[in-house]
Amino acid sequence: MVLILPDGEPKSERRGSVLTSGRSFAGVLPVGRALARAGREDGLLVHSVHYRVRGWNGEDAHLAADATWAVEEVVRRYGDVPVCLAGHGMGGRAALHAAGHPAVSSVLALAPWLPEDHTAATLEPVRQLAGRQVLMVHGTSDTRTDPELSYRLAARAKKSNRDTCRFEVHTDGHALRQYQDEVLALATDFVLGSLFTRSYARPVADALAAPPPLGLRMPLAAGFGRSMRH
Repeated sequence: MVLILPDGEPKSERRGSVLTSGRSFAGVLPVGRALARAGREDGLLVHSVHYRVRGWNGEDAHLAADATWAVEEVVRRYGDVPVCLAGHGMGGRAALHAAGHPAVSSVLALAPWLPEDHTAATLEPVRQLAGRQVLMVHGTSDTRTDPELSYRLAARAKKSNRDTCRFEVHTDGHALRQYQDEVLALATDFVLGSLFTRSYARPVADALAAPPPLGLRMPLAAGFGRSMRH
């Protein structure tokens, strides 16, 4: 099971139903569609999460709470199935926060939004990632959320969870559109590998095995996915 978590806003009480269209879903819809196609023969189900409100809203962490609720709903409906949380932007942060739920086996965080305040950034939790497969992907030219922040978070997570890696998409922005085919191939390889215990493509396996900083600044090569071997 994959739960798709769209982007949001730092502060907003506007109803989350607005997210059903527009740019907030634009960053994750292609991922959801690619995963649904690639995992069809394996019976992979992909669901999108619709937040109650659009904002993270400080300590309330509404988007993370909604992600946790969605995982619990999966367990209620489908029973004991492994769940991958796949989020973009603020949804990436929600995925990382909600990873502590026992049903979550892996996390895909695309251009995760993180607080720019240094103190707040160092307080971002990482212990909940232990025992999960974690992949972060960030464009080096992202102007909405600093890619260096996701690197620092990945470095902290790697200390307690060796199954953490991070790829950098050279010159790409927040939406990761410039190399979308490569990003989708990377996401698909990681998610199917983590949920169905398949062998990862060599670059993913190398990134997971490499010590910091190598496995956390892995460049996403142009053409990734065109000739992957498992």
